Parts: sequence; C-alpha cells; structure tokens
Amino acid sequence: MLNNLIKCSLLLAQLISLSIIAATCYGAPLPSITLKINQEIIKAEVASTPASQQMGLMYRKELPENQGMLFVFNDKLSHCFWMKNTEIPLAIAFIDASGKIINIAEMEALSESSHCPFRANPYALEMNRGWFTKRKLGPGSFVEGLPRP
Repeated sequence: MLNNLIKCSLLLAQLISLSIIAATCYGAPLPSITLKINQEIIKAEVASTPASQQMGLMYRKELPENQGMLFVFNDKLSHCFWMKNTEIPLAIAFIDASGKIINIAEMEALSESSHCPFRANPYALEMNRGWFTKRKLGPGSFVEGLPRP
C-alpha cells in the first residue's frame, strides 16, 4: 500500500512538472483585444511581457484570418522582429503611439532576417502575410482600440 502511494505521488509530481514545463514553453493563453483598421475588425492576442514577446507566434502551424498578435512595448525604442521558429509567413505593421501605421514588412517563415520600424514604435501587429496588402492598408492607416503602453 505504501509503495503504491509513493508511486502515485511520484507520478503526480512528474505530471505537475510536465505541466509547468509546457506552460513555460508554450505559454498560458494571452489576453486578446479587438482592434479596427478602417472597416476591418481584428482579434489580436496581446504580448505585453518580455516572455510573451519573445515567444510571439513561434511554433504555430496556422493563424486564423483576421486574427493576429499585438506587441505592446513600454519604452520609446525601435523594436525589430525576426521569424526564427515561426512556421507561418507573416506581415508586421509597426505602429506609433497615436495608432498610425509607420511601415509594414512582409516576413518569410523561419527567416532570421531582421524587420525594423522606420522610427520608435510602442506597438507592432503581426497578421498573416499579405493581410494588409489585400485590404489596401499601409503607412498612414490608423489602428483603433490600442491599449495604453
């Protein structure tokens, strides 16, 4: 009986450890927000911590249409992005504090090339590659519904 209790306790400890590792690697679900650009409605996961920003959309196999990831930075720096371990091609809009799109970059899956804004950006929005182009959205378009950095 005692041996069974010890075995069950060890198994439970291993399962808890694996759960913690999985949560660390893949992250708990991020909060989401609804954004609007012209008439386009976007559901975006919000990456506002260094850990969630570093993970980004890595290891995802797909990104549903009109969904993306909004990166929110609490500093006045230019934030560059790459696609290491990101398996889906993406487009990124770099956004200033007023919500205006500064520039957009189309990014290849698994690329380690850097994609940078033309100036400091408190926000960046990743969507499927071609999403902005198909909708004729570009520099000067405004994103509504952004949270405060």
